This record gives sequence, structure tokens and C-alpha cells, in this order.
Amino acid sequence: MNKIIAIVGMCGSGKSVACNLLEEKEFQKVYFGGVTLEKLKEEGLEDTPENEKYMREKLRSELGMGAYAILLLPKIKELAETNNVVLDGLYSWDELKILKNEFGDEMTSIAIIVDRKLRYDRLKNRPIRPFNEKEAIKRDISEIENIAKAGPIAYADYYIDNNKTIDDFKNRLEEILKEIERTKE
Repeated sequence: MNKIIAIVGMCGSGKSVACNLLEEKEFQKVYFGGVTLEKLKEEGLEDTPENEKYMREKLRSELGMGAYAILLLPKIKELAETNNVVLDGLYSWDELKILKNEFGDEMTSIAIIVDRKLRYDRLKNRPIRPFNEKEAIKRDISEIENIAKAGPIAYADYYIDNNKTIDDFKNRLEEILKEIERTKE
């Protein structure tokens, strides 16, 4: 089996940056949020923050907090047969437990951490779905209290401190990939 790397972190921490860098290394990305978008389309609902929240809550009420892992498990397995895979958007502790149960040590998690104020500044200025500070605080609290998002961050195999430069970020990611390679041999 190939490498499976889950990127975890709070909103605005730099998860997409890490996923993009891994995609440049030919990892195939599984975007958990894609499930939400597909389900909205199936129900004929517009892609809005309110509808996305509604759909996330609906899926989790129907399938439990591990809903996204359950729905994406077949795709992850299939891709991992022939590719390295990066998981973008693993949020809940239940999702992590389901995937760790399935893949064991074949799956590695990397948490991206950054000071909250810097994260909020980045969120305010990002081109896609920006948040002001009030919105960011609300989302943080909701994700911690309602999705158990802190568990996968606290339990990550590796950490990237994203308070510095993009070069520092890339260098740390490279270090982690080399370490993963050494431990998988």
C-alpha cells in the first residue's frame, strides 16, 4: 500500500498549502469537503455557507461523527492501491479513528499549527471564502465543540509550525516526508 497522509488543523492554518505541495509530488487528493458539495448538488441546493453547514450536520446526524470517513473509505482504498494519497479535510476524532482502524500505521497525520491571531489575519485576506475575525472565532468554537476537531490535531503524528515563512513550511514538510519514508521501509 502507498502512503496515506491526513492533513489536519484549524481553519486558516495552511492545510490547503500542505495538500497542494503534496499534490505537486503526485499525491492524489481526497477532499472531504467534496462530499458536502456533491450532496448539495444531489439535493439541488445552492453552495452557500449556510447550506454547507446544514449538509455537514445532516450527514453527521445520519451516519455519526465519522460520516465523511465512512463515505470516502472506498475511494481512499482504491486510490491507495496505486497512488500516494493526501486527505484534505479530516476533521473529527471519529473520522480519524475509523481511518486508523482501517489503515493502521499506513496512515500518517500531520497537523498544521499557527498562532490564532495570525490565522485570523490570513483568513481575512484569503481569496476564497474569507472570514472576518468574528466569523473565524465562531467557526473555531463550533468545530471544537461540535465536531471534536481538536482530537486529530492533538493526536497527530507530526506537526508543522506555520508561523514562519513558506520556505520554513516547505522544509518542515520535506523533513516529515523523509521521516515517513524511513519509518515505512
